[in-house]
Amino acid sequence: MLPVQPTLDAVGTPLSQVTFVVVDLETTGGSARTDAITEIGAVKVRGGEVLGELQTLVDPGCHVPALITRLTGISDQMLRGAPSIAEVLPTFLEFCGDAVLVAHNARFDIGFLKAAAARHQVPWPGPAVLDTVALARRALHRDEVRNHRLGTLAPYLGSRVEPDHRALTDARATVDVLHALLARLGPLGITHMEDLATATDPVPEKRRRRRHLADGLPDAPGVYQFRDARGEVLYVGTATSIRTRVRSYFTAAERRRRMTEMVMLASEVVPVVCGTVLEARVRELRLIAEHAPRYNRRSRHPDRRPWLRLTGEPFPRLVVSRAAPDATGAAWIGPFGGTAAARLAADALHTTFPLRQCSRRIGRRPRPGGSACALAGLGRCGAPCVGEQDIDSYAQVARAAAHAMTTDPTPVIVAHAERLAALAAAERYEEAATYRDQVEAFCRAAARTQRSARLAGQAELVAARRAPS
Repeated sequence: MLPVQPTLDAVGTPLSQVTFVVVDLETTGGSARTDAITEIGAVKVRGGEVLGELQTLVDPGCHVPALITRLTGISDQMLRGAPSIAEVLPTFLEFCGDAVLVAHNARFDIGFLKAAAARHQVPWPGPAVLDTVALARRALHRDEVRNHRLGTLAPYLGSRVEPDHRALTDARATVDVLHALLARLGPLGITHMEDLATATDPVPEKRRRRRHLADGLPDAPGVYQFRDARGEVLYVGTATSIRTRVRSYFTAAERRRRMTEMVMLASEVVPVVCGTVLEARVRELRLIAEHAPRYNRRSRHPDRRPWLRLTGEPFPRLVVSRAAPDATGAAWIGPFGGTAAARLAADALHTTFPLRQCSRRIGRRPRPGGSACALAGLGRCGAPCVGEQDIDSYAQVARAAAHAMTTDPTPVIVAHAERLAALAAAERYEEAATYRDQVEAFCRAAARTQRSARLAGQAELVAARRAPS
């Protein structure tokens, strides 16, 4: 059989024929949501030749912080009379045309440009974007450079331009960095535009080759099952779009090591289309319970998840338990994702209510000769163990805690808000973070319990919709 000469479309577009626009911005800060652009610099290149340059200062409509002025040299006075981003953006997009946008740390620069376009209702054309940071990570060994900043890469790769935190200068330096990196990647087979899509993709080739498992899957909500060659269910998941979710397992978005292992064992993906996301989640739990897939960890044993309960003893106490709620407890909240979260919620209640924290059972009458713990001396426990608090008095505390768990969490929230304000005023931020985590864990669990209480109280639940006539 004679070899077939591939067409140009099959091979792709050589990098020497691709038009790149290398862009760099200066801004008033690091957030595209709250900060603004002060300068745009762009260089259009193709085949190593500079086709044009664009540079303009931009009035950000706000004050330039002193730190930014020291870094870039751009001050409020320099920007007086400069055009606004609403005026500059259409000109910049016209300059770019259908070129590939290139930036060093593209997430920052392109993020600011997209945010500005959205703010001023300028249509964003959605060009292809190339990040020279990602390219450098692929082209350079770890022991070659100490980091991938532009100021480090430019001299190492022989740039003729020294970056100086001004937009056009840094764009020119990035052009030299881009060309040097492409020259390094050429011997690795990255010679066409289409090759760049995988040049910055850390996904192993073996995993990428298994993308065919997502072919033909429905773009609909439902459950998906990864199965091996013997038909064993390896993993069960749910998604609003089965096709989109399964495809993500073969991209850089999936970083979990066990999922990579699972994908390499899988030979097919079986979809189960559902009418709603709720139905999909119910089916997922049932399939996990039926097959016990070895790669499902979080939902594999839902019956073992921890709960926080207030016991039904004469002097109730908080207990973290993996047993399902029953009538023996005065109140309960959960389930929690883990024991640590349950303990944080318990700490939130102990901070608010002087419940006893000892683990031994206390009868209606205290044991003679006992001694109170340190919490009693701190006023955080009424010391029922030594008879300093009777059943009726302690019951009031227990009822208040149970009410906060099952009905109204306001006392817990107020107690923690006051403590957080005091700690923040004293600049004791690490301690304040502990109390923040406590009240957050408690509120999440209490809200979850209250939402599901009515459903949990039903012996059987049937959901249906009218069939079309």
